Order: sequence, then structure tokens, then C-alpha cells
Amino acid sequence: MISTMIATVLGFSVLFGLMSLGVIFANKPIKGSCGGMSALGFKEGCDICGGKPSACDAQQEAQGKAVPLSYNAMEKRNE
Repeated sequence: MISTMIATVLGFSVLFGLMSLGVIFANKPIKGSCGGMSALGFKEGCDICGGKPSACDAQQEAQGKAVPLSYNAMEKRNE
């Protein structure tokens, strides 16, 4: 019984690991498959940008508050 449980957990761990490697090496953003925001009843998608992400970016740049959401960990940071 215990050996079956261990084998099952190990099997699922291997499968999750392989799926995550596939996502990493495909280098594509993960997309929703269930209709996204429109499936939840939102017509426009986003209350702020109205479904146009570039509008949010333009507004942040105009306000001077655009902050990158990530950084390159391979580059040396100035701290």
C-alpha cells in the first residue's frame, strides 16, 4: 500500500516536471483555454484599459511610473 502511494506521488512529480520543462523550452506565454475574462462575464476584459493592454502601458509611461515587472538575473545589479 505504501509503495503504491510512493510510486504514484513519484510518477505525478515526474509528469509535472516534464510538463514544466515543456513550458519553459517552448518559450511561449501560457494562454487560458476557457474564454478568459469574457467567460467570467466581463465584456471589456479590464476596467482600466478596456481590453487594450497598450493603453495601460501608455498611461503608466505618461505618469512616469512605469516600473519593469522583472529583471535579468544574469546582469549585475547596482545596489
